[in-house]
Amino acid sequence: DIENTQFPEPWSRRLLKEELELVTHRRYTVAVAGTQVLGVLGLMLIDADAHINTIATHPDHESRGVARSLLDEAIPVVLAGGYTRITLEVAVGNTRARNLYTAYGFAPLGVRKQYYRATGEDALVLVKSLL
Repeated sequence: DIENTQFPEPWSRRLLKEELELVTHRRYTVAVAGTQVLGVLGLMLIDADAHINTIATHPDHESRGVARSLLDEAIPVVLAGGYTRITLEVAVGNTRARNLYTAYGFAPLGVRKQYYRATGEDALVLVKSLL
């Protein structure tokens, strides 16, 4: 449900299932309250880098610290794994998410032109050094 409501190009069930099966190079964290999923964060772990390949909060729980709690949980895990940086892509127009990432020390690394096919929007590539 979160994929379908938060992303113009949601991942398919098949892709989500395949991601969850990649246990040696992926790590997914789900924030829950009772039986309701509040948010999710997915990490792709490759070489010295950790890449946030998804982070989203259920629309009914936005602005309640869900994404912050997911990041707070993920960063120590990444550090403990010996990774030296975290990267992610965010839509250029997603000011709210960009502000969150800036507060966590992410800085611009580059732009992927027309990265989001459904909207034609550019993605800003952000990086957080862990050295």
